[in-house]
Amino acid sequence: MTLEVSVNIEAALQSEVSALLSQSDAVAAALYPGEYRRPITAQSLAGPGTHVLIARLAGSAVGLCVLFERGDGTTELKRMIVDVGARGAGIGMALLRRAEAQALALGARAMLLEVGTRNTEAQQLYRRGGYEPCEPFAPYSATPISLFMRRVLAEVASGDSAAAPTRR
Repeated sequence: MTLEVSVNIEAALQSEVSALLSQSDAVAAALYPGEYRRPITAQSLAGPGTHVLIARLAGSAVGLCVLFERGDGTTELKRMIVDVGARGAGIGMALLRRAEAQALALGARAMLLEVGTRNTEAQQLYRRGGYEPCEPFAPYSATPISLFMRRVLAEVASGDSAAAPTRR
């Protein structure tokens, strides 16, 4: 039996969002102890211009990413996390593609993101998804642990990244 992953925008203020953010913070703490980490809460994601995308498998939340409207024709992707028990099933790519579709619906021309230099799994996902390194974007500055990436969303609109539903 295969299960289809659904990815939708959901409310930030729910226990499943908090649980996934805790996993994200634990990964970040393991990779980057010290001054550069910035934990985030579900409450901080409940504002306007913030879109929380949840991946669900058989009704359970198994992944999350957050899309921020930047107001300059770009969006920023943050806090991508897939539950450790659900990794390898294409959930990260499903989240990425759904975030891009939402960004296009918002009128964005490009998606930006910052990923840690030690987070090689995430870097591989973004590269497979068509993201390329770029210079730091506001409000960020270069740091020794950050890699900045970008994808022009015109590629998405032209059908360059059409993805079939993810199955597990």
